[in-house]
Amino acid sequence: MTKMKAVVYDKPFQVSIQDVQKPELQHPNDVIVKITTSCICGSDLHMYEGRTGAQSGIVFGHENMGIVDEVGAGVALLKKGDRVVMPFNVACGHCLNCEEQKSAFCTNVNPGFAGGAYGYVSMGPYQGGQAEYVRVPFADFNALQLPKGKEHEEDFALLADIFPTGWHGVELSGFKPGESVAVFGAGPVGLMAAYSAKLRGASEVYVVDRVPERLQKAESVGCIAIDLSKGDPAAQIKKLRGGREVDRGVDAVGYQAVTADGKTEQPNAVLEGLIAVVRPTGGLGIPGLYVPKDPGAPDSNSAKGYITFPFGKLFEKGLTVGTGQCNVKKYNRYLRDLIIAGVAKPSFVVSHNLSLKDAVDAYDKFDKRIDGYTKVLLHP
Repeated sequence: MTKMKAVVYDKPFQVSIQDVQKPELQHPNDVIVKITTSCICGSDLHMYEGRTGAQSGIVFGHENMGIVDEVGAGVALLKKGDRVVMPFNVACGHCLNCEEQKSAFCTNVNPGFAGGAYGYVSMGPYQGGQAEYVRVPFADFNALQLPKGKEHEEDFALLADIFPTGWHGVELSGFKPGESVAVFGAGPVGLMAAYSAKLRGASEVYVVDRVPERLQKAESVGCIAIDLSKGDPAAQIKKLRGGREVDRGVDAVGYQAVTADGKTEQPNAVLEGLIAVVRPTGGLGIPGLYVPKDPGAPDSNSAKGYITFPFGKLFEKGLTVGTGQCNVKKYNRYLRDLIIAGVAKPSFVVSHNLSLKDAVDAYDKFDKRIDGYTKVLLHP
């Protein structure tokens, strides 16, 4: 077989299922994985909506798991038949950043850009896994082995990105057990950040969004829902806390933030909200995506990646800021073991398990936040 089915980006708001070339081993350290689950990520929607420099023809899919089907001669740890999940980061494993557990910023796999990923604009020549097969380079480093069988399929699939990324957002904020946290955005990453804060011993977790299904998901894991459509979220949170601010804040929205009506883009809305709601000397974790170029930006500055926010207030309050993509390998084996032990079950965010052939409709509904589409898993 030389062809396979895959989800291909055509143009803004349009993907299609096409026959594309099946990946082949290109290096002795490669493996080919037969995909069992690939997820649609909120980050995919930035490309889907035409809000990046993505060109037609990209095979989407950076959240991938499956069964090793072919093994390069230089692969030492993996064998055919192994069940694996891949971090969305494509990384070499031996550059300075990789050695320091900063695999999201590998300097070897995508020269000129800090880091690589499957099926994402500017992130290197790595075909995505919303397909029947995917090639995994530096496979011993980039594939995490899982128990054989089909148990925890939904949970393990989330180890590719959103569970570690949510955990990373909390980590970036400087969180300590017993502290209070405000998470802006109850999409998959925001829900995972809130869930991670609960797992790590947060005293209170507030989750800000305006989509009822998302807020209900947050409440289902013991978080306090803050409906953006009902007014300034920082003011709502402080009112509930008797005027007190929270210890930590997480931005799980990024550059396509909107005002309370949900219709007007305001790229700095979440940053302003976090600075307003986090206590002096607290911390902000920003795993939400920000880009250097945005073709659909609401103003000329944010089109170039320049976003205005109250730096003076941030300085006055002595807030620390952590940002950047998640170094998935730093966390994924530990989160895997939490799943196996029954301590964590991140799949509460999953709303739909669909066939790969249903991806076109799934992208449309997920993008419109309708019919309860909160997290979609695709199965070839």
